[in-house]
Amino acid sequence: MSRRRKGRPVNGLLVVDKPAGMTSNKLLQAVRHLLGAAKAGHTGALDPLATGVLPLCFGEATKFSQWMLDSDKGYLARARLGVTTETGDSDGEVVSTDPVPELDEDRLESVLASFRGEIEQIPSMYSALKHNGRPLYEYAREGIDVERPPRPVTIRELVLESQGADEFEIRVTCTKGTYIRTLVEDIGQALGCGAHVTALRRTLAAGYTLEQAMPLEELVRRREGGESLDPLLYPVESALAGCPAITLDDDESRSILNGQAVRMKSQSGTGSVRLYHGAERFLGLGEVTPAGEVAPRRLVRQD
Repeated sequence: MSRRRKGRPVNGLLVVDKPAGMTSNKLLQAVRHLLGAAKAGHTGALDPLATGVLPLCFGEATKFSQWMLDSDKGYLARARLGVTTETGDSDGEVVSTDPVPELDEDRLESVLASFRGEIEQIPSMYSALKHNGRPLYEYAREGIDVERPPRPVTIRELVLESQGADEFEIRVTCTKGTYIRTLVEDIGQALGCGAHVTALRRTLAAGYTLEQAMPLEELVRRREGGESLDPLLYPVESALAGCPAITLDDDESRSILNGQAVRMKSQSGTGSVRLYHGAERFLGLGEVTPAGEVAPRRLVRQD
């Protein structure tokens, strides 16, 4: 007999400003409790040290969490020069200290320029990347070093926000799978003195920004005041805002909901699309095939 999931059906996304010192899963469970939601998931964990944008998916929105995970991310990162830690951030034990050379803005800019565009990164041993079914950080805590091949990532934007004698702050926009701790470590290595992250704030994830993110304490305040949090939810289809929309007629919608591809006379190109029956009824995610058909990929429940 299957276990009945506790909670009520809640469908949509809530964008939360994650506080420092809290795991992403603990935040997810706290917000799920506030909403009384039966089903929930997040779109990629942030380190406990990090703050900022964390979109949380509820109900039917969880079907699109992987698509959201694949989206570009944005960060503000502050780094300390001359100190290298085990984890690449200030939560880790100090591994080495080195004198910081005199750096002017031109010298730092020339190093940053080498990290813009397509680069390769070796993931940190203190990452959640899995090896033989286990996250790397579990091996690291056991003192086991696992060989990690370099992985290609793209740094779309890397801007020097501020600079001090032994620290700097950068703004980064990057593709999925980019480790900001590793980026800072590599910048420190290129400068010859090492570096680690002292503060990290995510400013963009899955198209959602800090302006849309609600602090946890505000959610708690509203709930304790008797307010419903449902009006704060973004609709399920907002997770796919980066996809073009296609409107289907009655017959086409029926075929899609039955798992069948449909041919669209005016459709060109390929890729992911949002599917609608009429102007407002969201059906789910589709794929335009090279044959000119629209095939269902991930459909939402139709009540």
